[in-house]
Amino acid sequence: MTTAAESPFAEALIAAGPTSEYPGRMARFGQFVGSWDVTGTILDEESGVWSERHFTWIVAFVLDGRAVQDVEVVASDTHPSGFETVATALRVYDQLAGAWRVSFFAPTTGEYCHLVATPYRRGMRQDGTRTDGKAIRWNFTEISAERYAWEGWVSSDDGSTWLLCERNEGVRIS
Repeated sequence: MTTAAESPFAEALIAAGPTSEYPGRMARFGQFVGSWDVTGTILDEESGVWSERHFTWIVAFVLDGRAVQDVEVVASDTHPSGFETVATALRVYDQLAGAWRVSFFAPTTGEYCHLVATPYRRGMRQDGTRTDGKAIRWNFTEISAERYAWEGWVSSDDGSTWLLCERNEGVRIS
């Protein structure tokens, strides 16, 4: 029996590295390829209460190195693998637009977001909408080879004002 990592699907999806067509552009999200130990806080927008969360973020080149995909996994005593995959994002560089197209899927929470990512200061800004139609802004900041910070913002008034609703800090594992 072949494992999932050895399957023809995984072999066709996962790439060894970035495409040679535009390696500089691929470095923008390619710098995150590997595994990260992440601690974060998330705001319950209804109650105003912040809670802490912990997960592992695994990032790889996919689609012949033309995209970067990540999965968010949490420890699970009930899952045979010992972890549960709770979300994934696919980031594809659109060479015609000169920007990254981002799609995020979290079936456990029912959140499906589509964003466009562009360089911002010394990081990256991803602007889009979440499932309820509210504007979102996800910023990667404080990026180094070993650490990063990420902030999630939401707007209820089409971007006139923004509410910080999530913050994650990652430390590279591999």
